[in-house]
Amino acid sequence: MALTIAGSDPSGGAGLQMDLRCFASAGVHGCSVVTAVTVQNTQGVRSANPVPPRVVRAQLDAVYDDFDVAAAKTGMLHDAGIVSVVADRMRKEGTPLVVDPVLSATHGAPLARPDLVGAIRRRLLPAALLVTPNIAEAGTLTGVRMDGLDSMKLACAALSRMGAQNVLLKGGHLSGRDARDLFYDGEFHFLAARRHKRDVHGAGCMLSALVAGMLATGMPLENAVLFAKARVAEAIRRSTRPGRGRAVGAPGFVSISSALYTSRSFRSRGRLS
Repeated sequence: MALTIAGSDPSGGAGLQMDLRCFASAGVHGCSVVTAVTVQNTQGVRSANPVPPRVVRAQLDAVYDDFDVAAAKTGMLHDAGIVSVVADRMRKEGTPLVVDPVLSATHGAPLARPDLVGAIRRRLLPAALLVTPNIAEAGTLTGVRMDGLDSMKLACAALSRMGAQNVLLKGGHLSGRDARDLFYDGEFHFLAARRHKRDVHGAGCMLSALVAGMLATGMPLENAVLFAKARVAEAIRRSTRPGRGRAVGAPGFVSISSALYTSRSFRSRGRLS
């Protein structure tokens, strides 16, 4: 079973709704702990309304009292109080944790209080098996000016020093023909996939949720990262526009065997190096 600890997105394109879709596509049962109720659609975020930390704690209690959680991921946590509750429970349980450090919305209202960044650095990163920031989030967390592959390496090393066991830094916002991510496990590995020029809502949620979903099946981390990278690329290619705003990814269209085949091709073409 995989657990998402994240905000609700009523449009279904991101947040815990997308996470649960990704878990299902990975073949695992998904549970969710709601950290915030957002008012948003595919056109943007109108407001973010956090759940009290005591209610987040009670939801975690209910899930762990009933399920053996094989892997978990965090998305939007909003404030330091929620981070503290989540970090304490993850350390107590020893659950493999993927941290997607959501700090802001691409379009619309802020998704975090000012105390969130420090809480992620101090409390959550030391509990993380993997942290998956985008370029902007990595810059905010580390203070590194993100302007290319060298700065990505510096940021990965800094996040590792903060306690994260592994880092997957998403480079999709950098220019270039390919979308290049950097995986750091003590060594640097660049992963590239063909860039699809589509404005897709929730791509970061898909990536971290697919990694957590595959960890829940028992897949080793490196393979889970490669699988997720391949599957998100295909989900973006197959994205649709159900609303009047941004497109929504389609994570359920790629079979596990197909995604793993694509993942192996990263190696065969020298893209994991």
